[in-house]
Order: sequence, then structure tokens, then C-alpha cells
Amino acid sequence: MTNSQTTNAPAGLLQKKRLWLQILIALALGISVGLLLSPQGAALVSYSAAMDIAQWVALPGRVFLALIQMVVIPLVLSSIILGIAGNKDTDFLKKVGVRILPYFVTTTFIAVMLGLTMVYLIEPGNYVDSGLFSAIVDQPAQVVATQAAQSSIPDKVAAIIPANPTQSTLDKDMFAIVIYASFIGMALTTLAERRKALMIDFMDGIQSVSLQIVNWAMLLAPFAVFGLLCDITIRIGVDALIGVSAYVATVLLGLAGLLTIYTLVASFVAKIHPLAFLKAIRGAQLLAFSTSSSAAVMPLSMRTAQEQLGVKKPIVQFIVPLGATINMDGTALYQVVAAIFLTQVFGVDLSVNQVVLLILTTVGASIGSPSTPGVGIVILASVLASFGIPAAGIALILGVDRILDMCRTVINVSGDLTACVVMNHWLKDELALTERGQISTKIDDVITS
Repeated sequence: MTNSQTTNAPAGLLQKKRLWLQILIALALGISVGLLLSPQGAALVSYSAAMDIAQWVALPGRVFLALIQMVVIPLVLSSIILGIAGNKDTDFLKKVGVRILPYFVTTTFIAVMLGLTMVYLIEPGNYVDSGLFSAIVDQPAQVVATQAAQSSIPDKVAAIIPANPTQSTLDKDMFAIVIYASFIGMALTTLAERRKALMIDFMDGIQSVSLQIVNWAMLLAPFAVFGLLCDITIRIGVDALIGVSAYVATVLLGLAGLLTIYTLVASFVAKIHPLAFLKAIRGAQLLAFSTSSSAAVMPLSMRTAQEQLGVKKPIVQFIVPLGATINMDGTALYQVVAAIFLTQVFGVDLSVNQVVLLILTTVGASIGSPSTPGVGIVILASVLASFGIPAAGIALILGVDRILDMCRTVINVSGDLTACVVMNHWLKDELALTERGQISTKIDDVITS
């Protein structure tokens, strides 16, 4: 009862205040004010004054992100455990797992293939000024590559089972948290009903408290969006886009194509009109664009899936936290475009076998990548290191990474919501049987008592 009240009340609040419109206005104002103050824009103030203003206007955004990050781990933990153990039908959980993991891998491969198609058709590396490249060769991009090398793909594979859950929590290793939460949930399903009831109630309380804190944080959302967008615009202006505009256009076209695929999947599989689907998820998309964090948007994504798209609660609790950790289609597309772009800049020719290896490496690197701002560039460094591409090339795209990070986060979140409606449609019969079974169990309990 408590959990349903926590979920429904905020949804009405968000609809009443039209949060998506507030965020959209804040987004436009943030960019406009940023361009007026930016040294690369109108430069209405001095450079030092602009940097000071950028720090202060970003404060609400930092507070907002801190509040979200404070509860994201307990929210992910409780949501996955409830999604698994809260459902009495273990066969249903198996059906969800058997479908959703191949679905995530398939959509990631589609994203990578779309990115490859776009980058080979447009060839953005041929538009880069060689003088720009020579200017950045000596930049300290090697630091990024060194950080990435410390967490290679084999290391991630070896550490799939978290040996120290407490340390994983302190390190905010979301993939490890998903793994041990899944083990806890599966273990709870094997216990007698009375023994697991206490744990279920405890997790339900954690989820409700986490969502309430999120509700308070959402009051700051428009101010956070304004501050974050104003801050980044003041710092980079528009000059960062000019030198690599063809690369930026390639990534954006690929992401737009991926969003089109999502709407078609929602239309043909889940029977949701494309415009209705986009209208329902626009609030989550705008927040994703502003925060560049799938984790920060996860509470709103869960609410959107359940309240706006009509996805059943067991599906939402299982798929959204899982998708925010391993379903990174936008990130995968970006990584393959960036890698091929840099091979074109350096004049490196990849063989067919190397391209296939690049596809597999990109898919593997994107799965389990942290859902926090800026991590994509670090993962990209690990991918580049596998193919001998100089790490200095990262400096070429570093200036526009934040903007592209915002855009690919929109696609990551959209992909999670698409997965929700698809699974909800595929499993509608099983969901109906599960609900009827739960009602019958409650009736039997009442009769017995």
C-alpha cells in the first residue's frame, strides 16, 4: 500500500506541473544565457567572471545530481530484489530473463551496425583539418587511456561475481550491484513465504523512501537543467563543434536513426503509436539530455514506464534498473563511430577481421559501463587501445564529448523504455496469469484465516 501511494502521487504531481515543459524551457534558457556569457560566444563578461558564474549557476545541478546519486544504489538494489523476489511466479521471472538478455544484446548489435554504416558512408575523418590534429597530438589524452587500461574487458569478465559487495557499493560499481542484487532476489525466491516476507517488506520500505527523496530532488530539476546547460555552454561555447562538425553530425544521425528504430519497434511490436510513445517518454528524455546520466533518470524512467506507458510493475522493477546498467545502445553506437572516425583521421585501415573484433569489443565494453556522465570517453580509450590507435586522438573529440554524452544518454534511456513496452506486450498473457494466481492466493489466505 505504501509503495503504490509513493508511486502514484508523484506521477500526478509531475503531470500537473508539466515537468517536461519546465525542463524544456530551462534547457533553452540555459543554452541562451551560456552563449551570451561564454568567452567563445557573445563574451558579455570577462573570462574569469564567466568561469565564476558557471560555477555558481551549476550549483543547483550539482545538488540535484548529488541527491539522485545518494539514493540510486539503494533504489537499484531494492528494485531488482523486489522485481525478482516480489513475484511469486518463478517461471515468469525465467521467461523475462530468457527474453530480455538476448533482446539487449540484439539491440546493442543493431546500434553498432548502424553506427558502422553511418561512419563508413559519411567518412567524417576526411573532413578534419590536419592542422587541428597536429595541435592536439601532444595533449595529455594518454591519462584517459591509462585510466581505461586499468579496467580492461578481461578484468571485468573475471570480476562479474562481486567478491566484496560492500566495496562494490562504495565504488559505485553498478554492474556488481546488479549482480549481487539478482543473487539475493533469486535466493529469496527459494525461501518459504514467511521467511522472505520480512526482507520483502524491508526492501519495499527502502524503495519507497528512495522514491520520496527523488520526488524532493525533482523539485530542483528545472533549476538543475538551467544551471548544467548554462555551465557547459559557457565553458565550451560553439567553437568546439566546428572542427569536428562532420563527426558530431555522424553520431547525431546515427542516434536519430536508433530512436526511429525504437519508435518502429514500439509501434509494430507493442502496438503503441510512434507519436504517443515519444510524447510519453519526453520527460525522461529531457532529463537524460540535461544530466547525461541514465542512473539519475532511472526513477523517472520507472514512473514513466508504469504510469505513462502502462507497463506492469514487475516488468518495470526488473528491466529499468537492469537496462540502466547493461543496455547502452547509444553508448555502443557512439564508441564505434568514434573509433572508426579516429582510424580515418590517422589513416589506419582496418581489415574485416579487425572490424568484427571492433564490433565485439564495443558491445562488450558498453555492457556494464557505469551510467554516469563522461564515462563513455574512458571506455572509448580502452577500445582504441585494443586496435593500436594513438590515445592522443581522443583529445580531438574531447571538446564535444559532453554534448554527445547528453545525446547518447537520451537514446540509452529511450532504449530501456522501449524494452519495457516490448516485454510488457510479449509477456501480457503470463502477467495476466500471474495476477490471477496472486489474487487466488490472497483469497485462499483470507478463507484460511
